[in-house]
Amino acid sequence: MINELIIPKPDDMHLHLREGGMLKVVSQHSASQFGRAIVMPNLKKPVTNTELAHEYYDDIKIHTKGYDFEPLMTIYFNENLTLEELKKIQASSRVVGIKLYPKGVTTNSNMGVGSFESGYKIFEMMEKLDVPLLIHGEVNDSKVDIFDREKIFIEKYLIRAHKEFPNLRIVLEHISTKDATEFVRESSSKIAASITPQHLLYNRNELFLGGLKPHAFCLPVLKREEHRVAVLDAAISGNSKFFLGTDSAPHKRSEKESNCGCAGIYSALNAMEIYAEIFDRNNAIEKLENFSSKFGADFYKLSQSKNKIKLLRANNKIPNNIKVDNDTIVPLMAGQEIGWNCCDI
Repeated sequence: MINELIIPKPDDMHLHLREGGMLKVVSQHSASQFGRAIVMPNLKKPVTNTELAHEYYDDIKIHTKGYDFEPLMTIYFNENLTLEELKKIQASSRVVGIKLYPKGVTTNSNMGVGSFESGYKIFEMMEKLDVPLLIHGEVNDSKVDIFDREKIFIEKYLIRAHKEFPNLRIVLEHISTKDATEFVRESSSKIAASITPQHLLYNRNELFLGGLKPHAFCLPVLKREEHRVAVLDAAISGNSKFFLGTDSAPHKRSEKESNCGCAGIYSALNAMEIYAEIFDRNNAIEKLENFSSKFGADFYKLSQSKNKIKLLRANNKIPNNIKVDNDTIVPLMAGQEIGWNCCDI
C-alpha cells in the first residue's frame, strides 16, 4: 500500500477564479495545491483580448503573492479576434489559448458564439499560429435534452471541425460522457480532454438523492453511471490525452440555493486530495502523477514543474463551508472525510 506520494507540483488545466472578494479567497486555495492553472475568461466583463488577460493576470498575482503559483490566461472567443490579436496571444508568455463557449450554455456565456461554424476563419488562423482552442462542448439548442448536449455537440460540430483543421490543438473541457472519451481516444494527438473530480465521483443520481441538491449541479450536468465509469476509466488509463482540470467554479451559497441555482462545483480547496482519494479507491494511485503533473503540461507545451508536493495517507475532513464576503461557498464533498492530505515540501 502506498502511504506517501511525492510528485511535481500539479497543474489545474481548467479553473474559475471569478473576481472581487471571491477572487481573493479562491485564488489562494488553488495556489496552495497547484503550481499553475489555466484560468477561464468568463468574467462578468469577459476577457476578450490580450490586454484584459494581462490585467486579470496581475489581479491574480496580487492575491497569490507568496505562493509558487503561475496563472495561465485564456481569451474569451469572440468574432473580433483578428490576426494581429492572435499574434499577440501567440507571443504572450501569460496566455495559453482561447476558450470557446456556445452562447448561453453556462455561467457568463451570453457573449458566446451563436453559430460554431462562424468561428472557422478564426480557427484557421489559430491552426497556423498553433494557438490552442479550449471548448465547452455542449450545444445550445433548447430542443436537445440536457443530458445529450455534449454527445450532440461532438457529432454535429467537433468531428467536422477536427477534419477541417487537423493541426488545430483542441481541448474538450470537463468531459462527462462515454461519447467524449471515445472521440478523444480515436482522434489524433491534437485532441485532448480535461477531467473534473465531480464527473469521476458522481452520476446524475447525486443531483436528486434525498431531495434536489443544488451544490451537485454543474455544466456539463452529471450523467448516467455508464458515462461516469467511462470518464473514470479514461482518467486512470494512463492515456496522455486525458488530464486534470478541476473546473472548480465557485458560487455563493445564496446563489446556488436560489431560483438561479447557478451551475458550478467548488473543489479547489481540497482538489488534489480528492483526486488522490478517487485514484486510490480505484487502485490507480500510481497513475495520479502523470494525470496531474505531466500530461496537461505536455499538451500545452509547458515544462514540468521542478517543485514538489507531498500527498499523505491521513484522515482529512472537508469543511462544511468556506466564508467569502458576507456569504459562504459549499465545497465538493462538504463535511465528508477522505483519506489523503496534501502539503508542500
